[in-house]
Amino acid sequence: QVQLVESGGGLVQAGDSLRLSCAASGRTFSTMSWFRQAPGKEREFLAAIRWSDYITYYGDSVKGRFTISRDNAKNTIYLQMNSLKPEDTAVYYCAAKDFSGNSRYTSNYNYWGQGTQVTVSS
Repeated sequence: QVQLVESGGGLVQAGDSLRLSCAASGRTFSTMSWFRQAPGKEREFLAAIRWSDYITYYGDSVKGRFTISRDNAKNTIYLQMNSLKPEDTAVYYCAAKDFSGNSRYTSNYNYWGQGTQVTVSS
């Protein structure tokens, strides 16, 4: 069974950095991504990385602050988050997909993790 497990969330202060991890089951996917969802808001695309060529995509709200990367040996992706702001507070989700489609849209993903909470205080 496919399983994605996020970790690394927590409570931090504004300006701090945090690195999230997502460990996948023993297989690869065409694309793996990070999304987040804050209370009262829709799930928001943050970053994606393609397995075949390492090409990355970023949401406009986090460009320049967040970086997605992967460790092939561990079958794990990461989200390095710098200069965190209170508005970054949300549940952060790892997602994976096998089929072609726009990586920014939640509807194109067929696997999701359970999420990890990130809270940024002012």
